[in-house]
Amino acid sequence: MRLITTIFALLLGLSGPVLAEDMPVIRAAVLKIGTVNWELTTITDGGLDRANGFSLQVQPFADNGATRIAVEGGEADMAVADWIWVARQRAAGKDYVFIPYSKAVGGIVVPQDSTAETLADLEGGKIGIAGGPLDKSWLILRAYAQQQYGMDLKAGTEQVYGAPPLIFKSAMGDQYAGAINFWHFLAKNKAAGMRQLISVEEAGQALGLDTNTPLLGYYMKESFLEQYPGLAQSFFEASRAAKLELATSDAAWEAIRPRMNAATEAQFDQLKADWLAGIPDRAPVDTEAASAFLALMGKLGGPELVGDATQVPAGLFADVK
Repeated sequence: MRLITTIFALLLGLSGPVLAEDMPVIRAAVLKIGTVNWELTTITDGGLDRANGFSLQVQPFADNGATRIAVEGGEADMAVADWIWVARQRAAGKDYVFIPYSKAVGGIVVPQDSTAETLADLEGGKIGIAGGPLDKSWLILRAYAQQQYGMDLKAGTEQVYGAPPLIFKSAMGDQYAGAINFWHFLAKNKAAGMRQLISVEEAGQALGLDTNTPLLGYYMKESFLEQYPGLAQSFFEASRAAKLELATSDAAWEAIRPRMNAATEAQFDQLKADWLAGIPDRAPVDTEAASAFLALMGKLGGPELVGDATQVPAGLFADVK
């Protein structure tokens, strides 16, 4: 498939300089080592952007804050965030639009020799949490523990907050009864033998949430998209084509392997498996299901998490199919 899309892209390029000049450019602000680079590299290296009528330029930044400033200040056209954050920005007056990317979420892992079978078994222990007290995985697991076991997970455990790499390393050293982290750090924990006690997806399903709703996505300004009718769908097509290639081609994974920071074959295999598991169904975002999730986040995290987004803002989700 990579060969076909590359040939098609070359044919587009041979059709003349006017076409190339007229082609919209999307400047993507991303973390230099972020996992979204796996998909974006597959798009650019395979010519999937030009095959869909635009040119993608990837701009690396050191942290998420910098990517957000770049989009807000007009230095970039697109970045990646969870849709709750994008909804908060739109409710505050920014014209951000969300395009689905991934439903990959974390969970909680325990040491290999842990006897814990449920969250209730972590009572009295330390839980390492990346992302802070408003981390969405932590909030969902708290709601699940309350529903299933009548347990206040926050009151019944000691929380240790830290940056994702720190939580990852400390978890590897068996410093926690359980650890909650971003999915790719958890993949490496699992590759080293740690055991996933429960995933956020399982907990969400038990809470009645639609866990196929993509939590992560690309966001662009509506004003930018209005300059190029159909660009949101064009980008979505390129994103889905990259997902298809990664889902069907071992060669596609070998091409991005240098970007994956996988120290072992086990890490590579687990990262690949968990990334593929995060591919959402190709379908418009279910606004009703998103509303239920937003309501739960508002209940658990309050205005500090959702801001003025007490309901899904109109126009939040791009009209892509």
